[in-house]
Amino acid sequence: MGDMGSAMPDLHSAQSRARLRAIASARKRGIAEHIALPQLIVCGDQSAGKSSVLERITGIPFPRQDGLCTRFATEIILEDEDAEMSISVAIIPHSTQTEERKSQMLQFARSIESFAELPLVIADAGTAMGVKGFASDQAGPSFARDMLQIRASGRTGLHLSVVDLPGIIQVPSEDQTEADVDAVHALVDAYMHNPRSIILAVVQAGNDIANQPVVRKSKLYDHSGERTIGIITKPDLINRGTESRIALLARNEDTTRLKLGFFLLKNPSPEQMKKGISQQESTAAEHDFFESLPWSQQDLDPGRIGVNNLTGYLQILLDRHIEKEMPKVRQDLKDLKQKTSNEIEKMGNARHTIADMRVFMSRLAMRFDSICSSALQGNYGDLDFFRASEESIPPTRLRAIVHATNVKYSNLMRTAGEKRKIKGHDASAYGFDTCTDSEGPGEVDKASGAVNEQVLMTELAFRQWIKEVYVKTRGRELPGEYNHVFLAELFHQHSSRWLHLAIDHLNHLYECLDRFVEAVISYLSNEEHTKSKLRERIAHELEKMKANANKELARLWNDECQQPLTYNHYYTDNIQKARNEVARKALKKAMDETTSHDYNGRVHISNNSIDIQTFLASLQKRVVVDMDEQACSEARAALAAYYKVARKTFVDNLCRQVIERHLLRDLPSVFSPQKVAAYSDEELRFLAGESKEAIEKRERLLRFHAVLEECLLELP
Repeated sequence: MGDMGSAMPDLHSAQSRARLRAIASARKRGIAEHIALPQLIVCGDQSAGKSSVLERITGIPFPRQDGLCTRFATEIILEDEDAEMSISVAIIPHSTQTEERKSQMLQFARSIESFAELPLVIADAGTAMGVKGFASDQAGPSFARDMLQIRASGRTGLHLSVVDLPGIIQVPSEDQTEADVDAVHALVDAYMHNPRSIILAVVQAGNDIANQPVVRKSKLYDHSGERTIGIITKPDLINRGTESRIALLARNEDTTRLKLGFFLLKNPSPEQMKKGISQQESTAAEHDFFESLPWSQQDLDPGRIGVNNLTGYLQILLDRHIEKEMPKVRQDLKDLKQKTSNEIEKMGNARHTIADMRVFMSRLAMRFDSICSSALQGNYGDLDFFRASEESIPPTRLRAIVHATNVKYSNLMRTAGEKRKIKGHDASAYGFDTCTDSEGPGEVDKASGAVNEQVLMTELAFRQWIKEVYVKTRGRELPGEYNHVFLAELFHQHSSRWLHLAIDHLNHLYECLDRFVEAVISYLSNEEHTKSKLRERIAHELEKMKANANKELARLWNDECQQPLTYNHYYTDNIQKARNEVARKALKKAMDETTSHDYNGRVHISNNSIDIQTFLASLQKRVVVDMDEQACSEARAALAAYYKVARKTFVDNLCRQVIERHLLRDLPSVFSPQKVAAYSDEELRFLAGESKEAIEKRERLLRFHAVLEECLLELP
């Protein structure tokens, strides 16, 4: 390790050193599994010379036996301090590991005095991770998602942190299966996808650069090339005469261009490695190589050649990168801490005693009451619970949903409430709604279902129906008159769809209410056990509310099944309007016939009584009064007027007396502090008793919250 002191002068301030330590500490604590941390990552094909590049950057002589240090990500942290060299090795378990496995891996900690001991320590780490090829058990995975962290503090000559990733496998082989290929690609993708990763893409000069997997991946995850550095290796192995092509790439003038550019390195040959070439000798040999022909004639940037230039550049780049990203990291940590605090708050304090359980349930009930009351009042501004979404009306905004649903129901009653609907416009004189010929039963009756469907008919058929009912309800009244039974039977038949539409509306609103309550329960607690039991308890209360609502609806419908009754002046006004309209049409028809037949199409009447009497006589003989038709016409006008009054009253009564009174008004009371106070000890244990999973989850959240606080304190 003696070479490292002269590898690079100390370029880092105490502040940059503190930032690097804080990031490394956060990664060791597993924070990188939750937020993106700034880092340098080394990627490349297995044959690109990546290990040699990493060794020359860090000065650490990594073992070169197959299967070592390439089976998992390795973070190398170099801290330049005026102190004796200390080297520590630890495992950072992946978040997908079980708590038991995490605990076992976190216990792995080694302190070594020399890098000569590193191969044995790496083998032990691979065994601890359960990687095939290290442990005696050959059934484990070939690659691990856990990370090995190597920290070297002392007179290193540079302050740097870099993550080495397993080499990318292009095709499966006898030793590396398709699953191994996929595992490596997934691991590399995960690190490259991090927007705060600076990608050190190691590419072999002799291969087609654009088609190398690491380049394709960098274009995928760093499309603009703003966070990728190209490192070109093995220029000594290319065919003679192709140096200009590699130089073009190194100058960043080829088709593959990167904002951070390329560096050109010449690593030691296998023969030199076997002879034990030192760092200084390797650097000198590299310098001589690029100073010789034909490389000296390629117009290369001297600052972009050799490992010393690369190392110095990386130190400055990483320092600036971390400085730039630090405010974002701090904010991400704060957001994650707040999210964790919210989860802890949802779980509440540990509940060991009945008193703890009662306090917990009372707090939930108070929040349930507050949210429900706000939702019913339409006060959506105070809680995250009511936050707007891309949906037209979020399911949490209960009052808005009720309004929209009631309006839809009211419109449906207006357009499709009648049992019989007249096609065309012939019924407009009586105040009935009509539909056009293009409207079919399915369009008008979309929400009514197969039972009690609406019937579309012509004006003639509608009049025939009224005539049939008139004949069936005749009593002792004189011709031209009708009794109260006639109007009642017309109305009862005409409004027979109301109950069906009302039940549909009530069921739909109950579903909306059920979704709202589910959203409230999920918002209040993240404990599945508590949510499940609370859901059952509240569902029972909601069913009782629904039953009461159905009883109230039955009472309303029973009232509608009685003799028609109203004191609304709208009824008499509409009857008078209908009569006037019928009389006007009859008079117009008589006048048209009189004008056509008796006056040859033109009428001129003087102001004398004889002409007037003659004209009236002509009109009179053409006004034919059918007494039964007269009675039916009068009843029809009464039906149209009363139907509108009764329909509007029924809609209002359903919304107020059924929905508001029985489904909405008592909603906050289905789970209230008063109910919690009345719970027995056994009920509290059933509802609020903590499962083993919940206890472990709270402890895990509390530990994680403490880790986040420590990370925030460590950030400079």
